[in-house]
Amino acid sequence: MREFISIDHRDNVIVALKNFNKGERISDQDLDIILVDDVIKGHKIAIRDIPSGEDIIKYGYPIGHATEFIPKGAHIHTHNTKTNLDDLEEYEFQQNLIEKQIDKRPLTFKGYRRENGDVGIRNELWIVPTVGCVNGIAEMIIQEFKAEVGDIAPFENIVVLKHQYGCSQLGDDHENTKIILGNAVKHPNAGGVLVMGLGCENNELPELRASLGDYNQDRTRFLVSQEVSNEIDAGVQALKEIFAAAKDDKREDIPLSELKIGLKCGGSDGFSGITANPLLGRFSDFLIAQGGTTVLTEVPEMFGAEKILMERAINEEVFHKIVHLINDFKQYFIDYKQPIYENPSPGNKDGGITTLEDKSLGCTQKAGSATIVDVLKYGGIIKEKGLNLLSSPGNDLVASSALGASGCHMVLFTTGRGTPFGSFVPTMKISTNTALFENKRHWIDFDAGRLLEDVSPDAVLEDFVQYIIRVASGEQVNNEKNNFRELAIFKTGVTL
Repeated sequence: MREFISIDHRDNVIVALKNFNKGERISDQDLDIILVDDVIKGHKIAIRDIPSGEDIIKYGYPIGHATEFIPKGAHIHTHNTKTNLDDLEEYEFQQNLIEKQIDKRPLTFKGYRRENGDVGIRNELWIVPTVGCVNGIAEMIIQEFKAEVGDIAPFENIVVLKHQYGCSQLGDDHENTKIILGNAVKHPNAGGVLVMGLGCENNELPELRASLGDYNQDRTRFLVSQEVSNEIDAGVQALKEIFAAAKDDKREDIPLSELKIGLKCGGSDGFSGITANPLLGRFSDFLIAQGGTTVLTEVPEMFGAEKILMERAINEEVFHKIVHLINDFKQYFIDYKQPIYENPSPGNKDGGITTLEDKSLGCTQKAGSATIVDVLKYGGIIKEKGLNLLSSPGNDLVASSALGASGCHMVLFTTGRGTPFGSFVPTMKISTNTALFENKRHWIDFDAGRLLEDVSPDAVLEDFVQYIIRVASGEQVNNEKNNFRELAIFKTGVTL
C-alpha cells in the first residue's frame, strides 16, 4: 500500500497515508524526504523548504500561508499555517467551463410517479407538525393508527418530522420555518401527509395551508389539535383517509434522469478531498450527463474555493447569484461579529484539515466539474436540471434538511470521522477511509476508502452508481434502518 499521496503537481505538500515517526525516510522516484516531525495519517508533510509567509499549496491552490519557516519533511498543520481568508471580496466573471465526455446509459430505478408528475423514491406517510408542541401527540397518533390497521403497506414507513420551531419566531426566521415545512409537505417521497397544528402558534395552519399552492387533496389532511375534543381519534381518522387513497401505489421504472441528489459532507478528515468527495464529484458528473440533478450546499465551506465554482457558472446571471451566495453568507457572519474563518472543527483538525481553505477545496470536490445552472436561496425548490448550489450553513442537520426541502430525493453524505444521524430523506453515509467503514458498519453505507488502495476509480464509481440505484429503488440505508431522522431548520434572529 502507498505511504503517501501527492494530489496535484503544483502542491508543496503530500498527505500521509500512514503514521510516520520523526527520522523516517520517504523515498520514491520523485521524492526523498527525511521526516523532521512525527506525522499522523491524513496530515500534511512539506516536500521542500517553505519560507515564512509563502503559501501552502494543496489541490493545486493555496490553503493558507506559512507563519514560520517550514523545513522540508516537517509536519504542516495549525501550528505553522494560517488562513488567507478575509472578509467580503469583489469578483469578476471569468468563465472556464469544463467539458467531459461521459457515456449516457439507459439506466432506471424503481420509483413512485406522483399525480403531478413528480417522482418519489420512498412511499412514506408523514406527520408534519406546524409547531414542536405537538410532536408527542403525533407519535401517539402513529401508535394508535398502527394498532388499528396492522399492515401499513403500500406505505413503507410512518414518520413524524419532528422539529422545535413554529412559535416564538419573527420575520425571516418565522418565514423560513413556514417555507421548509411547506416544502416537506409537498415532497414526493411522501405518499401522504397529515399537517398537524396546536392552534395558538405563530405558524398558523391556515396560513401554511394557503402557502402550499396546488397539492394532492386526497393525500393531504390538516388537523388543529385545540379545535377537536380528541386529537388522537381525529388524527387516526385522517391517516386512514390518506391510507385509503394510497392503496394502489406501486413502484415503476423511472429514468435515472429524474433523480435529484443532495451533496453533503460532515466530520471530514484529511482524506475527504482525496477519496469520498471526489467520488461524489464523479457521480455528480455522471448523473448530470444522464440528465439528472445534484445540489451542493454548506456555503461557509465554499469560502476559499468559491472562485473555482464561479468560473463554472453557465452565464453571468448565475455568476452574480454565486457572488451573492458567498458574500451574503460572509455578511451574516460579520453581522453577528464572528470571523468567517472559524472553521474547521476540532475533529476536522484531528483528521488533518488545517484551514477553512483546506476544508473548502476538499468539500467542493463533491461538485465534480459540471456547469452550475442555478443558485437556490434557503428554502428554494430545484427548478433546473444539472448542478445547483443552495444557500445553507455547514451544520450537518440543517444543511441536509435544506437539501431535502429543496426537492432532493436523498442526501449523499461523506464523512471521515463518522456520524449516525439522518435527515427526513435517505441520508447515505460514505466513509473516506476503510477503517471507519469497518468500525461503524451500522452507520456507514459505502466505503470510498478503497480509493487509497490499488482499486480502479471507474470500478468504485460503477459500484456506487449501482448502489444508489438500489437505494432509490427501496433498499434502506443505515439511518433508515436505525430510524434516525431529523428535520432541522435554520434558526436566525429573535426568539420571543
